[in-house]
Amino acid sequence: MRTLSLFIATSLDGYIAKPNDDLSFLKLVEKEGEDYGYAEFTANIDTIILGRKTYDWVLREIGASHYDNGERDVYVITRNERPGVGRTKFYTGNLAELVQELKKGNGKNIYCDGGAEIVNELLKDDLIDEFIISIVPVLVGNGTRLFKDGRPEQLLEFVKSKTFDTGLTQLHYRRKK
Repeated sequence: MRTLSLFIATSLDGYIAKPNDDLSFLKLVEKEGEDYGYAEFTANIDTIILGRKTYDWVLREIGASHYDNGERDVYVITRNERPGVGRTKFYTGNLAELVQELKKGNGKNIYCDGGAEIVNELLKDDLIDEFIISIVPVLVGNGTRLFKDGRPEQLLEFVKSKTFDTGLTQLHYRRKK
């Protein structure tokens, strides 16, 4: 069965964005030649799930090829139907059903890139198998929380941690089954 992994960055106080979807705090740890394991991680995935706001931000700031490189399927979870573009599909159905179906299929692993609404929906249904969370050394104080209240407790097992000279610390956990 395929694994669904969350690979995401958050502030030390648990925010993935400042108010108004401001991700500028991520620039604090940008360093030439450092990708914090992203290339190695994405070499093992062939499917990406993300929310529409995250998709729109990446499209605007980085470009569509960041997700759709012609070698992986991209599911943008949205409330509004849109025609697909390349291997990018805009999905308006039941997220849990989609993930369960994808996990049963053949292929490499599945990557969830956020945002918070998608992450918390997946947590409610206990569908995230692996958590790779990069902690940016800043307290932003306000914004979009990575983990919201009202989800079930889930036990995790420690895999590893890694620190970087930028001050970023990356934590890797797997869900205990």
